[in-house]
Amino acid sequence: MGYSAWFQCVNGCPGHYSLYDVIYACPHCGGLLEVRHDMEALRDRSPAAWMQLFDARARTTQWPYGSGVWGKKEWVIPDIADENIVSTFEGHTNLFWAERLGKRIDLPDLWIKMSGNSHTGSFKDLGMTVLVSVVKQMRAMGKPIMAVAAASTGDTSASLAAYAAAAGIPSVVLLPRGKVSTAQLIQPIANGAIVLALDTDFDGCMDIVKELTKDQTIYLANSMNSLRIEGQKTVGIEIVQQFNWSVPDWIVIPVGNLGNVSALGNGLLMMKELGLISKLPRLVAAQSANANPFYLSYKRGFQEKISIQAQPTMASAIQIGNPVSYPKAVKTLQAFDGIVEQATEEELAHASATADRTGLYTCPHTGVALAVLFKLRRRGIIHRDDRVVVISTAHGLKFTDFKLHYHENQIPGMEATLANPPIYLPPDANMIRDTILRTLEQRGNL
Repeated sequence: MGYSAWFQCVNGCPGHYSLYDVIYACPHCGGLLEVRHDMEALRDRSPAAWMQLFDARARTTQWPYGSGVWGKKEWVIPDIADENIVSTFEGHTNLFWAERLGKRIDLPDLWIKMSGNSHTGSFKDLGMTVLVSVVKQMRAMGKPIMAVAAASTGDTSASLAAYAAAAGIPSVVLLPRGKVSTAQLIQPIANGAIVLALDTDFDGCMDIVKELTKDQTIYLANSMNSLRIEGQKTVGIEIVQQFNWSVPDWIVIPVGNLGNVSALGNGLLMMKELGLISKLPRLVAAQSANANPFYLSYKRGFQEKISIQAQPTMASAIQIGNPVSYPKAVKTLQAFDGIVEQATEEELAHASATADRTGLYTCPHTGVALAVLFKLRRRGIIHRDDRVVVISTAHGLKFTDFKLHYHENQIPGMEATLANPPIYLPPDANMIRDTILRTLEQRGNL
């Protein structure tokens, strides 16, 4: 079919580079690279034909098309050999109609994209399947790559370790010591990665992994490598597909290193360029107030990139003060008439607990996105009749300590107004019955 893709400088410098070359930045200006596709070749199918093809592949058992990423192979890495694809059939995560939560904020058409319902429990799997598959193909071509490495606040390391283990490729992860949840820490350990816990923050880990991967035998797996973006862009395509190829009005996503913003935008822009959709949603990038460089840049009209020393936040995966994908994210926000907003620790914890009371089980990063949604709804920026999708980036089970501390009312400086600690009682049926009735009455259920 003649489909092809390549790396190209995001700043428009001349030159195309093979996706199978070890290259992360433009050799002319040092800027980020992005994956570009031969759009003319992709126009050999009509929009209706692409929709029909993608629908036919959804959840099939045919390798590799049952994956939500590789079911769109022609739009991702079209020329990779199927035998080198490393996949857990990621994607196809459910789009949950948050009816009860929507009623609380008078937003009937509220949906949560449950991206944490994935192999390693986060949306990172969408990008890692692509990156590790390309590395497997590069090794098959004779490229001397001995390991794949990433700096991480938890989810990236878990995903890298799992996919690398499935491919039989050694992996190295650099984590900020003591700043990753136990559930996230054990994942790369269990999958056999070389786990390095460093006395620094994520930005310090990122500086070191960039230095390490100057050695071309250690391949960089962070999102400044645009192969990750190619997989993650399918979440936007999948959302539209799940709405029978209609576009929501808003998509809200928590952000840290900012790769997910440009990824989401890339998929939607590709759909529009190929005629599958005729409009774009507005995007909202949600940040923790303790790690808010993108928000600060936005408030100054993106006149310059602002870097900060990120402060501790319960949303630990986005505790990043110097996001590497800033240029791509700015470009995306501007194309989508986007908004950047922040949430305090109390706001994100309350939003997460509120969502949980309606049947969800949200990670703190999803709590950031929900808290920002609540703000925009109160201000009337998001209207009652808008269709809104919130990206839930990770499974709440990865953040048990966050949940436990909230419900035990042990978060310093915060009143956990929705805390629901266990009630300890002797095995006395009458006392238990009285306690149940009293608690139901206190909660207004009687």
